[in-house]
Amino acid sequence: MGKATVNMFIAWFKYTFSLTLAVSVWISFASDSLWSWLPVIYGFVAIPLAEAVFGSNTSNNNDEEERKLLQSRGFDLMLYLVSAIHLATVLYFIAVLCWESSWSWILVGQITGMGIMCGVYGINVAHELGHRSDLFSRMLAQLMLSTSLYMHFYIEHNEGHHRNVSTPEDPASARKGESVYAFFCRSIIGSWYSALTIERKRLRRKKVLQFSRYNRMLRYSLFQAVLLTTILFVAGVDAFFAFLISAAIGILLLETINYIEHYGLQRNKVSDFRYEDANPSHSWNSDHCIGRLLLFELARHSDHHYDPSRKYQILRSFAHSPRLPMGYPSMVLLAFIPPLWFVVMNPLVDNVQKSK
Repeated sequence: MGKATVNMFIAWFKYTFSLTLAVSVWISFASDSLWSWLPVIYGFVAIPLAEAVFGSNTSNNNDEEERKLLQSRGFDLMLYLVSAIHLATVLYFIAVLCWESSWSWILVGQITGMGIMCGVYGINVAHELGHRSDLFSRMLAQLMLSTSLYMHFYIEHNEGHHRNVSTPEDPASARKGESVYAFFCRSIIGSWYSALTIERKRLRRKKVLQFSRYNRMLRYSLFQAVLLTTILFVAGVDAFFAFLISAAIGILLLETINYIEHYGLQRNKVSDFRYEDANPSHSWNSDHCIGRLLLFELARHSDHHYDPSRKYQILRSFAHSPRLPMGYPSMVLLAFIPPLWFVVMNPLVDNVQKSK
């Protein structure tokens, strides 16, 4: 095995680290003790500590390395593997765990673990797949989003957020001084309405009836309604509410990440009708190694918005992009304490605006 082959294998194998979250959730499901809270402890205690130890890595691949990474199907297969694991885990959660369980602090820990998995796998991996050009990846992305009842994200993120990011028109871009709790309300409601508006305009351009099978918002709503009804009648009331709670946790985790990624950053208006093009200065970047592996490079968000078509394995770090002081898991915890968040982040936002 040549050196190039070994390096390619290492480049692929490091993303298997993301599977450690699934392992923590499975241990949680099998536990009747404090271990039921393992995904929470792992995600928001162990990972932040590991990021503090291992720090950041700002290195990028050269052109030849990028070419080889793009040629390897292993990175796509990793996403498909994680998707299969996630969907199987959701089925197990509904069909077995909640079927005979009574409500307790143990079950709450297990539901929370499932919710974290919905955010990290169900929505985050769907986000990566949703930017692909092939039909299979896009269909799989929508199926994954259904596990958090957030299928409209597929429309709004690709056709709304990427166009309007870091402008007042974008519900998923947090404003300076806005708490994460206020952002939840604005982004969740605003993103759904944005997706509805985008779909209405698309159908109007195509001269297609709004209430037809071509309306993706109607299809998504019907699919999710059928999913919930099936869970209610097949698995019971407890499973129904457990699924709703885990989906809500996944949504809130996504929206917290949205809050972090663009907090306080603004694109300048260059005319009455147009903003400057989005560039790496309009997204917060994090090069903390552990979070990057766990989230399939989502933390290199500046490059993702600079070129949404770039696959996760070749996302770059830019020296001039705004940098978060900590990795994503730590920043999530900080966001839940608004006074501390403002003390840490507002001066950084001011520095970014002064440097432009």
